[in-house]
Amino acid sequence: MVMRYLHIPVMVKEVIDYLDCLPGKTYVDATLGGGGHAQSILQAIGPDGFLIGIDQDPDAVAYARQSLREFESNSEIVHDNFANLAEILSRLHTSRVDGILLDLGLSLYQLKGSGRGFSFMQDEPLDMRMNPEEGEPAEALVNTLSEKELASLIARYGEERWARRIARSIVQVRRHKPIRSSLHLAEVVKRAIPAKYHPRRIHPATRTFQALRITVNQELEQLEIFLEGVVDFLNPRGRLCIISFHSLEDRVVKEHFRTLARGCDCPPDFPRCVCGKRPQVRILTKRPVRPDPAEVKVNPMVRSAKLRAAERLNGQR
Repeated sequence: MVMRYLHIPVMVKEVIDYLDCLPGKTYVDATLGGGGHAQSILQAIGPDGFLIGIDQDPDAVAYARQSLREFESNSEIVHDNFANLAEILSRLHTSRVDGILLDLGLSLYQLKGSGRGFSFMQDEPLDMRMNPEEGEPAEALVNTLSEKELASLIARYGEERWARRIARSIVQVRRHKPIRSSLHLAEVVKRAIPAKYHPRRIHPATRTFQALRITVNQELEQLEIFLEGVVDFLNPRGRLCIISFHSLEDRVVKEHFRTLARGCDCPPDFPRCVCGKRPQVRILTKRPVRPDPAEVKVNPMVRSAKLRAAERLNGQR
């Protein structure tokens, strides 16, 4: 039995609208989490629709199987990474679906109840793996990477201006005592940044924690893999809806959508197209959709969320 998997799904109404959830259709929730979006999708597509729910966190899978029990005959829950969508659908003998949702945010459970050191709300082992059965924990990176390597990943994935100072401080501290807990690391980072430059709205260690989490879980690489072939699994006029929470993810999604919508990638000075590529999607969100003020007031964690959606064109094979 898993403790209550705390999570408040973001922009539920917008997700249902952009996915065009209708009775009898088939959808994939590729980041199942606590099952909040999945439950709303299942209610909208009932009684004959079908949902495939995917999550790499075994706790999320265990909780979703409980919370979605009433929809058992209309759903299949899979413990896997969304980057493996092709293999998952193949195993389920499903070639195409009517919509796919990807919510890239952390759940409240992961932040507050997983005990894996995703945040500095309490002192926890420095793990940060979304699937604790795979990969190396953040502790291994913090205590073994060189100062240059640490600075590079903190700057790249955390977009942290003080990356070099933080990396230097981490290396100096770990010479005397390994950094094994979330609060220890947060304090090291906080001390490394001059107090007058501490950000006002977030903890000074937020960007460093983000960078480590992205690295540990290979988040951007997995997102690229997912996006590379995802349109092939949509029916004509099928919808893809992605919610991101930081600029690096959103940039990847935005550029990929633009590429899919443009089609031809010949140099602009070519008199005619020779690549033969055609547009594959129609972008539904010219600008990312943001949570309304009422939702942010209830759940401040969603203030950075951005939703982008696209629809597969009819003419695609």
